[in-house]
Parts: sequence; structure tokens; C-alpha cells
Amino acid sequence: MNRRATKAAGGAAQAGTGAATLHGVVIAAHGRHYLVAPDAGGAPLQCFPRGKKSEVAVGDRVEYQSTSADQGVIVAIGERRNLLYRSDQFKSKLFAANLDQLLIVLATEPHFSEDLLGRALVAAEANDLKPIILLNKIDLEAALPLARERLERYRELGYTVLEVSEKKHPEEARAILTEHLRGHQTILLGQSGMGKSTLVNLLIPDAEAATREISTALNSGRHTTTFTRLYKLPDGDHSGGALIDSPGFQEFGLYHLTEGTLERAFPEFRPLLAHCRFYNCHHLHEPGCAVLEAVEDGRVEPERHALYAQLVHEISQVVR
Repeated sequence: MNRRATKAAGGAAQAGTGAATLHGVVIAAHGRHYLVAPDAGGAPLQCFPRGKKSEVAVGDRVEYQSTSADQGVIVAIGERRNLLYRSDQFKSKLFAANLDQLLIVLATEPHFSEDLLGRALVAAEANDLKPIILLNKIDLEAALPLARERLERYRELGYTVLEVSEKKHPEEARAILTEHLRGHQTILLGQSGMGKSTLVNLLIPDAEAATREISTALNSGRHTTTFTRLYKLPDGDHSGGALIDSPGFQEFGLYHLTEGTLERAFPEFRPLLAHCRFYNCHHLHEPGCAVLEAVEDGRVEPERHALYAQLVHEISQVVR
């Protein structure tokens, strides 16, 4: 789906309404309900895609036609730089499109999943996104040493790891985060309980009020919080940027990736790939595999290779 213009189901040519085609950005999504901010300004509109299947994501630039003062129909999706999503054997869940960065929110407590962290990093690498790891709740000093120890391998791989205490030291946390987020379109990913909501409220003035308004607009008055939404960052230095928040999740399937994409999504593998004995090496049990040799002598962490092997196994199970 990357780098291609994607027509919404039905297409503009089949709209058949004679209405003017307008342009905007999708700023929230829940099911088949989307909120589109018009390029021309004014209040966002609740929009629906044509047809039964929807491939619209938050962050998409879209063409739409108004059907009333506050509703419209999406007739086309503009060209994307990227599309971040997770998938299993049977379905996929879109996160967002046209991203620059992925901010993975972790905490000293509760215990974060290293499997989810690893999968999020693979997704970032596969989509050419800059990954940033955020360790929150560093004021919980008893749990901090173990959390830092678990993240050390990612620091050594060159990943940016930030440490904050959003609740105890909010101004310091805001300054650190603003420095890394300004001017970029960044999606937040993380399990429930890691502090994503606190982070959004810290960075976005009146975020709670905006969330209530979006919730009402998306779901015809019925309150829901399980939607993805885009917030413009305060533009004090005129550099812009946006923050996309998504519901917490407990699994991150990457069944849509190919084996070739997976092997290149591990930065410690990349310098080794040209040195395997066989050009089509799977890096699992082949003789003369440079990756397996690096695992053996400690240059590649066994846990990282185990994640790669698990992901390769999963993509082989896809029902095609």
C-alpha cells in the first residue's frame, strides 16, 4: 500500500452526486466512522467511505463530498508515504498513515512486554519510521534498575531511549518530549497502563475536551474512547507537528511482512546478510549462516534472534 494512490471503495467516478470534491485530513477513526478536517478550515465533518470495505486511516489525505452541513462521503485516498498496521492470519488493524516517528511508551511499572516492544521496533524499521522508546514513571525507584537493564540492549543497538516522570516532573517531561516531537507526525503505541493518556494531556492543551468532542462526533452521540485520533501539537515555535494516539493493545501481529523485510528490520542483522553462505538463507538453521554465527559468538542477542524466528514462523501460517 505504501507510496501508491489508493482509491476508496466505489471511487470518485462512481460518487454520482454531482457535489464538489473537497480535500482534508482524517483526524479520527472508529470503525467505519471518520472525522475529516477540511483543508479550507472550519469544523471537522463525520465522513463514511463508499462501499463495504474501508482502507481509510488516521493521517490520510482524502477527497470527500459533503452530504450535509456536518457529514460527507470519502471518495478517494491520497498518495501515502507509509501505512502502519498490525495483522494476524485473518484480519488487519490500521494504525495511521503518513508518519515520521513511532513513540513506544513503556513504564517501570506495570511490567512492560519486551515482545511487544520488539515487534513495534520491527514495524518502525519496516516502514522507515524513526522509533523512540519512552520509559515513563522513573520516579518509581525500586523498579527503575530492572527497567533500565531490560532496555540496555536497545540502547546498544542505537535506538533513542528517553526517560521521564510524566506525573512527578511534568515540565521536565514536556520539555524532553517537545524537543523530539516538534515538526514531526508521531504515533504513540503502548500497552494500557503505561501512561499514554497522561502524555497526551501533558502535551495537548484541552486534550480531554477535544477527545469528548471527537467521541461524540464519531459515534453519533454515544461515548467511546476506543478510537485513534490525531492532535496538532502546539505551534509555539512555528515548527508544527502532530501526535496520533491509538487504543492500548496487548498483541502486535506482523503477518503482512515478508521474510526479506523482516531480516532487514533487525539493524544488527543488516551488516551480516551479505555474508551468509546461501543467498536465500532463512537465518534459522542453515550452515554457514552469518546471523547464526553472530548469535553463537554474542554479537547478536539470542532473544532478538528468537523474536525474528517467531515472526518468520507466524508469517508462514498466514491463510492465503
